[in-house]
Amino acid sequence: MALNQFVINNVGWLWLVSLLIAAAALVWAGWLQARLGKVDAEYKALVAGTSGGDLEQILHDHIAQVRATTQRLEELETLAHQTDLASRRSLQWLGALRFNPFDEVGGDQSFALALVDGYGNGVVVSSLHMRDVTRVYAKPLKKWEAEHHLTDEEKQAIANAYALQGQAAKKD
Repeated sequence: MALNQFVINNVGWLWLVSLLIAAAALVWAGWLQARLGKVDAEYKALVAGTSGGDLEQILHDHIAQVRATTQRLEELETLAHQTDLASRRSLQWLGALRFNPFDEVGGDQSFALALVDGYGNGVVVSSLHMRDVTRVYAKPLKKWEAEHHLTDEEKQAIANAYALQGQAAKKD
């Protein structure tokens, strides 16, 4: 009886409290709905392109893809290293010089040519042209140095190739 009397005496206040609780519940339900929508959208984005939508299977597939990508990356790194080593052994620097070593022969028909790889190894080829004969000489290079005596023109050809190496280093 006392409870009935309390409700009758405070029906206005009880109605207001109930209304506030209902409004708070609606706001909370709206907030939960928004969060659920966001989670649902993220889940759909995660399972997009899969057949079953099984999260565990998706994670296993993703891990397999990551492992395959890691393996492929390691293979590419190995290939890049091998390519770098191979390119260093290939011709990279060329120095050429034409000259006239003899007064009686017209024109700069003689030449010195330096062909050098990425390690500074290679060859200097020189040709001396005379009226009745042309002579060709080849001298090996190791780390930009020759074991044999070099003419001034051969030294200049090597210097020209070396200068190209320095220019390339500046661009890198």
